[in-house]
Amino acid sequence: MTQKIIGLIVIVLCITACKKEEKPHYPAVVISSVQKDDVKLYGEYVGRIRAYRYVEVRARVEGYLQKMMFDEGKRVEQGEVLFLIDQSQYKARLDKAKAQLKSDVASFNKANRDLKRIEPLFMENAASELDLDNAKAAQESAIAAVAMSEANLAQYQLEFDFTTVRSPLKGNISQRYVDIGALVGPGNNSLLATVVQSDTVLVDFKMTALDYLRSRERNVAIGETDSTRSWQPTVKVTLADNREYPIEGIVDFADPQVDPKTGTFGVRAELANPNQVLLPGQFTKVKFLLDIIEGAIVIPRKSLIIEKGGSFVYVMRRDSIAEKRFVETGPEIGNSIVVERGLGANEQIITEGQQKLNPGVKVKAVEPTTNVLTDQKAD
Repeated sequence: MTQKIIGLIVIVLCITACKKEEKPHYPAVVISSVQKDDVKLYGEYVGRIRAYRYVEVRARVEGYLQKMMFDEGKRVEQGEVLFLIDQSQYKARLDKAKAQLKSDVASFNKANRDLKRIEPLFMENAASELDLDNAKAAQESAIAAVAMSEANLAQYQLEFDFTTVRSPLKGNISQRYVDIGALVGPGNNSLLATVVQSDTVLVDFKMTALDYLRSRERNVAIGETDSTRSWQPTVKVTLADNREYPIEGIVDFADPQVDPKTGTFGVRAELANPNQVLLPGQFTKVKFLLDIIEGAIVIPRKSLIIEKGGSFVYVMRRDSIAEKRFVETGPEIGNSIVVERGLGANEQIITEGQQKLNPGVKVKAVEPTTNVLTDQKAD
């Protein structure tokens, strides 16, 4: 009886061992569902910030600088008085021109009266034709004298107004470049200060001719807006501490010709700068949006295997069989890559554990947090 029991136990143990040996082994892999996404393609360049407007304030008449009416480095308004130049000589010329104009107007009025008296007398043969000609000539001379006096008055008025130097625009003003009391004028010491408008700034950077050709292949005209697109070429710039400036700029200009010395052409973007964070003259990194591929197939870079015959990924079919699928790839974006042909949306691709697979093998999908190698050893 005991021998029968022992025999039964041996048989059970053999059956159990056989079942363990017959258990199939499926390689453990991590899978990911293929999704469509809008992919932004950027180019990175070195740019330089410059003011939207930069104007030199110069003396337009000669004279001694009498007053400075602003705080250096502060904000000034358009039309605000900045400097006063000695007005005495220009005031005297202006007063003389006004007096001369009054005299010429008086002579003109007298010539008009004389002509009006001569004309009826001439009609009655009480005055000669010579008297009439002289009266007309006197009137015409008076008209010319008045016109000349008015022109002189306008010129002297303009020179007098130039003694008051005003800001040509709204912005921040530099320090004064000439001391009070110095002789200034159109010749020497004409530059008094500069005014910079930097509420809006421009960023200039260079692109290569190859960048231009690639953009044309994507039907993107650099420096032009296109109302048919859902996006426009924009730039992002980096601050000195490597933080990204929060406001994007619009590319509004591209040089129509390439510099033969460098093989590049200039591009300009305009950015709002309300808090004066961007300073004219500073260098910056420019991240330029070149194109957006809408509805692109994007996969993790690590899922792609490259061999001599091309690039491929493993696709897990519905029956859990690993299928080797050759694909055509496009641009790389960080740790992802665009697949232009070979994959469709919602297909399952293997992202981990595919290096030792063979096409047609059945696999087991595990969670990404699972250590694939450990799981394979446990099986």
